[in-house]
Amino acid sequence: MHVQVISSVNESCSAKFHHKTAIVIDVLRATSTIVTALSAGAKCVVPAETVMDARAMQLPGDVLGGERFCRKIAGFDLGNSPNEYTQQTVGGRKVILTTTNGTRGIHKSMRADHIIVASLLNADACARSALELRRDIVILCAGSHDDFAIEDGLCAGLILDCLKKQSGIPIDVDDFGHAMHSLYRDRSEIVFETLLNSQSGKRLQKIGSRGDIESCASINTLNLVPYLSGDQLIIRH
Repeated sequence: MHVQVISSVNESCSAKFHHKTAIVIDVLRATSTIVTALSAGAKCVVPAETVMDARAMQLPGDVLGGERFCRKIAGFDLGNSPNEYTQQTVGGRKVILTTTNGTRGIHKSMRADHIIVASLLNADACARSALELRRDIVILCAGSHDDFAIEDGLCAGLILDCLKKQSGIPIDVDDFGHAMHSLYRDRSEIVFETLLNSQSGKRLQKIGSRGDIESCASINTLNLVPYLSGDQLIIRH
């Protein structure tokens, strides 16, 4: 099995995903929010690439969520804070989500045979699911402002660590993947501090969202895998 890690959405192209399993990561905050929303009982999460697309998809009862450059979109029900996605706000409802980087990453992966959504919260479950799908794997770090984001690389390294521990066969990892695995092993005891000191973390702290960083920094607290079925992310069973 071969695993490739892509540093940002800007470095990805659709051909890289052909016949692969894509694992999309945007730790701060989109994929953490998606995992949290489904854990809170959302019926599904629909990733929309643009604000206009999101508004056009909304039907009565649907929840519109999203951000642009860390800020909640005017007129939307929720922003992109995982702490907003509770049983009270999204339980039993469809969530339509658009974000600056994460949902764009999902759309960039559309040529993959399978697309799953990963965060620090569910990395182990995603690794297990990816192995069950029996395809070569592409891990896409969404990044921030079209550049690499260390928190996404840290999560990619954690997933690689889980894959190596769970797999019964050798796993061939590209050079960037090896670097991210080393990053995770070096920072595994200071994950929260790494997120706080990241560029994304600093931006969130400036707008008073330190609590979001805390919520996104927990490792393997949720045993669920968002899986793209049609245009909807649902829990893979």
